[in-house]
Amino acid sequence: MSKISKNLGQAKGMVDKAKLYEVNEALELAKKASFVKFDESMDVSIKLGVNPKHADQQVRSTVVLPHGTGKKVRIAVFAKGEKAMEAEKAGADIVGDKDLLDKIKAGFLDFDVSIATPDMMKDVGQLGKILGPRGLMPNPKSGTVTMDIERAINEVRCGKIEFRCDSFGIVHSSIGKVSFAIDKLHDNFKAFFLAVLKAKPQAVKGQYVRGVDVSTTMGPGIKIDSKIAKKIGEE
Repeated sequence: MSKISKNLGQAKGMVDKAKLYEVNEALELAKKASFVKFDESMDVSIKLGVNPKHADQQVRSTVVLPHGTGKKVRIAVFAKGEKAMEAEKAGADIVGDKDLLDKIKAGFLDFDVSIATPDMMKDVGQLGKILGPRGLMPNPKSGTVTMDIERAINEVRCGKIEFRCDSFGIVHSSIGKVSFAIDKLHDNFKAFFLAVLKAKPQAVKGQYVRGVDVSTTMGPGIKIDSKIAKKIGEE
């Protein structure tokens, strides 16, 4: 048995699989169960009572986490002229128009978020098959297709994230790092959970939140009492 498998086994042993934990209790346990030397992400998964195959039941939105994700985000901006200058001044990591398009077509994907001015979207649309599957495509709904480039960059820098449900109806997101204090993780959890509640499609009937789990990147999943989580989200 490898050392990682042994450590993971010990971490799993700390979690009561039959228990539904309170939010802070789960976050504290996840921190204690972290067994790796790097600063892991604290991740949340929310199982929703939706059918993503139906367009009117898809869940997709954004939220600004009060304390950010703890991750340095590399931002690429598709813009030209004055808007390209605005992007550079606002601190974008990569800025370009046709040159950036060609670079991405050649395999460059060293960025975490992309922003574009509306006039660039006709050309950026050519990259749909490359950026789409990776969640890197600029989108008006997430505020990443805009003329207010400076504001969009600042929002991303301040912790704005985009989330969407996968094909199983589950929404995943990092809400910070293991090194974050519990109160900061709690604030970020609350912001994310409330955003997911607000994103409930009108077509969805019955129980919306079916399950909530928190875990570190390498650690075991810890089930949170969704009723308690909902109360916190609506406070």
